[in-house]
Amino acid sequence: MKIELTVNGTARALDLDPRVTLLDALREHLKLTGSKKGCDHGQCGACTVIAGGRRINACLSLAVMHDGDEITTVEGLAEATGGTLQQAFVRNDGMQCGYCTPGQLCSATAMLDELREGWPSHVSDDLNGPYELTHEEVSERMSGNLCRCSCYPGINAAITEAGAAK
Repeated sequence: MKIELTVNGTARALDLDPRVTLLDALREHLKLTGSKKGCDHGQCGACTVIAGGRRINACLSLAVMHDGDEITTVEGLAEATGGTLQQAFVRNDGMQCGYCTPGQLCSATAMLDELREGWPSHVSDDLNGPYELTHEEVSERMSGNLCRCSCYPGINAAITEAGAAK
């Protein structure tokens, strides 16, 4: 099937088997290897990208489902956000091996947008907000992204720092 995606601000045309996941289209067809294939079951978050402004597990989504969509991967994140979050990850030691970092960064970027838009989480005190970037809020909102190195204190600190800067 022929599809068109706007990936990191660039229009891309692809001719794909309809069974190809968005993750495989990005990695294998567009050579954007920042997004990682961790579990391939949507459980680890290493493949998280931003599609149409929302974070998704690219391993669970077929590429053809995103025909015409705007996709942001970790490769395009610094340009889209100014690199504030990435710099906060470095300052706060929010990574060790780095395998989960692309997914963490994409998820955190979209999560901060969700927070600004007034989306409650499971731990939010009030469904109508306002919401503070507490440790509990960050942990809950980032619970779909796992880190085998257990860098969660640094990840939470980086997200809190970047969120306060906006």
